[in-house]
Order: sequence, then structure tokens, then C-alpha cells
Amino acid sequence: MWVITVYLEESIQMFEFDNQEEARATFKSINGCKFLSEVIYYNDFDVVE
Repeated sequence: MWVITVYLEESIQMFEFDNQEEARATFKSINGCKFLSEVIYYNDFDVVE
């Protein structure tokens, strides 16, 4: 999952995306102080015993 966090004046907005391409395209079009983050959940990895 990809998350864009935007800080504008006194507000914070977060947008979630399932793929990197869509997140990067949206990231380019957003104004303000912004961060693009990839969220990796521990449960997403398969455990091999």
C-alpha cells in the first residue's frame, strides 16, 4: 500500500493507493508539503517453517 500525506496550512490529508504508479502520478499533481510512503505490513510476508 502507498500513502500520500499532505500538510496544507493547518490541515493534514492522507490518500491511500494500491499501486505505486497511481500514487506517483497523483503525487506529482498535489501542491503543498507532501510525503509518499510505502506501507509494508508484517503479515504480508509468508512464513516458511
